[in-house]
Amino acid sequence: MTDVDVDRITELENARFDAMVAGDFDAFAAVCHPDLMYTHSTAVTDTLESYLRACREGFYVYHRVEHPITRISIVGDTALVLGEMHGELTVGGAAKELHNVTLAVWARQDADWKLVGFQPTIKP
Repeated sequence: MTDVDVDRITELENARFDAMVAGDFDAFAAVCHPDLMYTHSTAVTDTLESYLRACREGFYVYHRVEHPITRISIVGDTALVLGEMHGELTVGGAAKELHNVTLAVWARQDADWKLVGFQPTIKP
């Protein structure tokens, strides 16, 4: 694990959450692996395609997201990011607040990293 890799993963985490809040789903897609598994705190899992469709159609509208990172562990070509996700969004027309612990999985692909998995767990 190098500081350069940790810095890059941190930069990509910031970019993906910034893109979600900005509604820039092309920017979000650019940091994702085509085989992304994006699981929500409701236990629904989206593919990259189904998640982007739901976002672009306004099913998920992110108003604010804070995402402190607790730990980044890089093992070979895989990075695990343990953190939190706090925010406000609209889901299917209903307001929702997020208070989750999260695990993001990044894979090194060619010269950069791509998000391949995301799993939030509601904080008790």
